[in-house]
Formats: sequence, structure tokens, C-alpha cells
Amino acid sequence: MFGIKGIPVPAGAENVAEQIGSRLAQRGHDVIVYVRANYTPRELKEYRGMRLVHLPSIPTKNLDAITHSCLAAFASLAEKPDVVHIHATGNSIFACLPRLFGIPSVVQSHGLDWQRAKWGKFARAYLKMTDYTTVHFPSVTTAVSHKLQRYYQEKSHRPVVYIPNGVAPSQKVNPQEILRYGLKGNDYIFFAARLVPEKGCHYLIQAYQSLCSPGKKLVIAGDGNYDDPYVDALKKNANEHILFLGYVKGRLLAELLSNAYLYVLPSEIEGLSTGLLEAMSYGNCVLVSDIEENVEAIGEAGVTFKSGSCQDLEAKIQVLLQDEALVQHYRRLAKQIVFERYDWEWVTDQYETLYKTLLPKIT
Repeated sequence: MFGIKGIPVPAGAENVAEQIGSRLAQRGHDVIVYVRANYTPRELKEYRGMRLVHLPSIPTKNLDAITHSCLAAFASLAEKPDVVHIHATGNSIFACLPRLFGIPSVVQSHGLDWQRAKWGKFARAYLKMTDYTTVHFPSVTTAVSHKLQRYYQEKSHRPVVYIPNGVAPSQKVNPQEILRYGLKGNDYIFFAARLVPEKGCHYLIQAYQSLCSPGKKLVIAGDGNYDDPYVDALKKNANEHILFLGYVKGRLLAELLSNAYLYVLPSEIEGLSTGLLEAMSYGNCVLVSDIEENVEAIGEAGVTFKSGSCQDLEAKIQVLLQDEALVQHYRRLAKQIVFERYDWEWVTDQYETLYKTLLPKIT
């Protein structure tokens, strides 16, 4: 596998690669993951049964991923693998290289990267072009949502396989580390995602500030990539009621997910949010924007608001703050439904079966 920053990184495509790769390793497969030297400690050569190979990159916003994936594509040829699995559409241009040497490749689309606000004109044009390479260069293309699957199939008239992300069973933990932030449990609204415009944190902050005596704090976990004025603008609103905790993981993240009153994801763009699925696995009441990917993810197990509308977001938060019985109802539904629809073992089954269909038939 390549096309990710590193392992372990408990979010995004990195988490997807870890969850699938580690389970394949448990099943007896040899799994090699190419990681970026600036994200994974060089001394970490093996993790959860996967062999980690560190390769350099040019660590800038536009060149980090593409240079690393280029090196990984060539390095993978020397391993002579049965299958090359490439994460993220921006790296799909390298999917044809292993195929030239008789090695099947799979490109997994986690979302339409060209829609993300962080990219300039050149990068956006390149990523838009990869809509073509995502479906024409690999042996097989997979998509994490039905909307993505339809998008590629309607655009290319080629088959795309739907395989969603999954979620692992979660065990709630009692408040401990969150106490030092003045949090006791059930007394905060929680947002956990990268601080980039498409995740919509600015909508949440504006809606929260418009609430009449919310009685609960707003906790924001996550940070931006590189120097970003958007993040600086968000953090200007930090006060005793709005807490920016930065990037969190491990015990602290588990506590925050275990003890939130409400989890909010106001994103404008998604593929299938692993963070949202994880929040549901902890039994959170979730409030999400009504983009198709979020609606698909939660089904009837959560509340939606009109995407981009601070007014509607404020109104929905106010309703949930005033009706704890309704919050409890959605908490029960979230935990029940998420494991029925999204399970890493089932996801791994799908990829294992898919890989096998790409291997030469032995007679």
C-alpha cells in the first residue's frame, strides 16, 4: 500500500490503511506499507503485522504526497507484490506503472480531492484530471460511498466497486485527562476533524456564539496543515467557552468521544468520515450537515442541518440542548446502526476477495 502519510495516524486514509492492512496481516498475508519519513518514526519498521518502508518526499503542500507516491510506485516493483493498493485519487497516475510489469493495482477513492479549498489553481487542475486516471489507470477502482461510486461511473462509464470504511468496537472511558481542561463529561459539544474550510468548523463556531446561554462548552480537536490563516482566524475565537485542544489521540481522544453531549460534523465535503463513524461507535448523538455522504453514513441514527447554514445549525443545536431524552434516543441508535453497516472485518473481507479476483488463475 502507498498514498498515505504514515502509520499509525488515527484519522483519514491513514487509519483506513492501518485497519485493512493489519487485518490482512492477521489473516496471514504479507503487507508492506510505504510511509513518509516525516510522519512515521524511522525506527518503526513493523506495526500490527505490517512491514513499514520509509521513503523520503519533498515536504511541501503540493509536492509531499506526489513525490512520495512516485518513489513508492517504483520501490514496489522490486517487491514483486501480488497487488498494489493505492490510496487517494491524487496518486492514481502511478497505478499504471505496476500494471506495465504485470502487477494488478487498486485505487481507493476516499473523496474528490480537487474540491478541497487548500489547493491552488494548478493543484486543483491536476486533481481534477485524476478523475480520469482514478478509473482508467488501475485494474480496479473502489469508492467509500455510493455517491462517489455513482460520480465515477456516470463520468467514465466504467464499473467502480463500492467498499465503505469501517469502525472498530469502542469502549467508553471515564473522565480523567479531560478534567484538566475543566470538562467533567456531558458538558461540551465536540468537533474533531482537520481545521480546513471544507470541514465547516467556522459554521459551528458562529452557530455556537449565537446560542442563547448554551450551558455547555465547545471543544475543538484538530489542527491545520502547514501555516494557514484559516486556522489562525478560527483560534481568535478561543476563550473559556471555546477550547482548541489541537491534534489529540489515544486516551484523551477516547475520553472526549466517550463523554461528549453532542458530536457535530458541519462538513461541506466528505468521502465517508471515519471520524463520524468512530463518534457513532462511542454512542454519540451526532449532528451533521445534510450532504449526501453524511446522510448516507448516519441513516436514521442522527440529526442533520442544511449544509452551510449557521442559522439552521444553531436551531438544531438548540433543540438538542433542550431535549436530553432525544439526545439519548440518537445515542442508542448510533451505536446500534454503525456496527450493522460499517465493520472493518467485513471491509477487509471485501478487499481480500477483490484482490484474489485480480490474481492469475492457477490451473
